[in-house]
Amino acid sequence: MPAVGFCGEWFIFTCDKKLVAINTKQARESFVFDCSTAEKKPNNTKDVSNGDGGASEETGSDKVLAFAVSPSGNLVALTDDSKRLVLFHCEPSWQCISIRWVVRRCTSLMFNQAEDQLLATDKSGDVYSFSVGEPQREGELKMGHLSMLLAMSMSPDDKFIITADRDEKIRVSHLRSPYNIQSFCLGHQQFVSALLVPPGHPHWLLSGSGDGTMKLWDYESGRKLQSWDLKEHEETSSSEADKQKKPTVCRISCSPDARHVAVQCERASTVHFFTVDQDGEEKLVPHRRLSLPHCPLDMTFDPEGQLWVLMDSGDAPLQIYTHRRDSWESDAESPELIRVTEAFKPHWETLEASLRTDSRFEHLYKVNFDNVAAYLQKKQQRLEEQLKRGGGHRRPTATRRPEHNGCNKVILLNGHGDISC
Repeated sequence: MPAVGFCGEWFIFTCDKKLVAINTKQARESFVFDCSTAEKKPNNTKDVSNGDGGASEETGSDKVLAFAVSPSGNLVALTDDSKRLVLFHCEPSWQCISIRWVVRRCTSLMFNQAEDQLLATDKSGDVYSFSVGEPQREGELKMGHLSMLLAMSMSPDDKFIITADRDEKIRVSHLRSPYNIQSFCLGHQQFVSALLVPPGHPHWLLSGSGDGTMKLWDYESGRKLQSWDLKEHEETSSSEADKQKKPTVCRISCSPDARHVAVQCERASTVHFFTVDQDGEEKLVPHRRLSLPHCPLDMTFDPEGQLWVLMDSGDAPLQIYTHRRDSWESDAESPELIRVTEAFKPHWETLEASLRTDSRFEHLYKVNFDNVAAYLQKKQQRLEEQLKRGGGHRRPTATRRPEHNGCNKVILLNGHGDISC
């Protein structure tokens, strides 16, 4: 799926096999990295994606799976379906530093605050650490889960790494010794799809799930502080069919001043806003619901606190929303938006092609099989067929069995196996 983000003044978006960076403030040339033309995997590189542990003939599609921006905004990393891990330096100019190879396809990337490590989670549940200072060094296995990892975050002091998997678990581990587990944050009913430690609140953790809820945690203790069912905040005019569906939280983003939290759900043309209530005990409160003209594909805040939304629309794929007078208003005349939209147009057809895919979360839902009713129905049918074949209750039949004393007794055997003389 397409994704957007900011790296300083650079607006970054990925679509299909490309990463594109456009400067929002200056008339600088856009940077485009096409994974399909990048360095190919050497034949002597190990690949353990197959069950035998030997070399695999499998080739990827080169589609970008995830990207990450360092806290300083000087570094960018991406990973693709061909198992590349590409590291870029974007200031003073864009430059590819290295191309390395991961063991399995990744689901998320993240730099630590010190920017000396790049962490990658993969579909098998493992977390690998890649050195930034030694860009050619292979990754080191840090920790593992028993199921697919879907999201990752870290504490601002680099003390804890927080990972979420398909089995509804959020694990808080010590980054230097991941075998030392600090806590679990348990409470979601489906896979956990989004994590965020909001700036300005280093002990908070926000999590989103396929169960349609967002939860706030004190992650060091694993204590749940608040929970919201996002379906309850939908408009009452929604159809009954829509009400039965649980919205999957696919993005949680926080403004740089930590005052606003925006939540996006897959295939829902709305964005939910929460604000921090400073009165008494700090907590999050629902603030606004922003209705969009089209379904959002992804969203991000820029350094100035404006919300950029990438939408499924050929006419206006990008929109900027600014917080004014206690509401979020579209700023269609923004010079930054005009500049980025013009540079974005040549890549729109590629973006449209990448949208013709099924939901990326549909296969993650657990399916419950209740076969008791089917078993009871088949049992009843079997009993009825037996009665029909036997013509109802069977008549008792008589048989003679010699006794040890030489006399004969008549023994009656009825249809139920009971014996009478």
